[in-house]
Amino acid sequence: MARPGRVVLAGAVTGILLFAFGKGMQTNSTAPAAKNVVPKSIDIPSIDVDASLMKLGLLKNGEVELPPYEKPKVAGWYTGSAVPGEKGASVIIGHVDTKTAPAVFYKLKQLRKGESVKVERSDGKVVEFKVDSIEQVHKDSFPTDRVYIEDGLKLVTCGGKFDYAAGEYLDNVIVYASPV
Repeated sequence: MARPGRVVLAGAVTGILLFAFGKGMQTNSTAPAAKNVVPKSIDIPSIDVDASLMKLGLLKNGEVELPPYEKPKVAGWYTGSAVPGEKGASVIIGHVDTKTAPAVFYKLKQLRKGESVKVERSDGKVVEFKVDSIEQVHKDSFPTDRVYIEDGLKLVTCGGKFDYAAGEYLDNVIVYASPV
């Protein structure tokens, strides 16, 4: 589990980069039909994920909001990204673990190219994606453009080595997926 301070730091870096790229990133979804549509749940059968989704925005300080630690089995959709199934980058964030147990994206790094990710939307559509690639990157090298600007679904969690002295993970695990 990442220490809240490190999660905030990673969120702050992401928020600063989002701000630097301008407000246009916060309105990637251009389809009028999707204006009031939100993703409700995510299903990844190969790693036993079946979770509800909450909305995540930007905090007043520009940091990306994260799902609360009190809800480890819930992931969050960043509302500044496209609705899954619409044109643009769609970003879903979840914790890897808590102090005492695995969280919603604990097995995310086990996903493989070609596996299925399904997102149910509030309009009743279920959008299916196939995994294109998975990468693990140091938090200081987070690929902001690729995650928040390029088309497709991105799933993000913490990963890599856990620095016990600092109480945080050093990396992020990112899954990139395309609509089927």
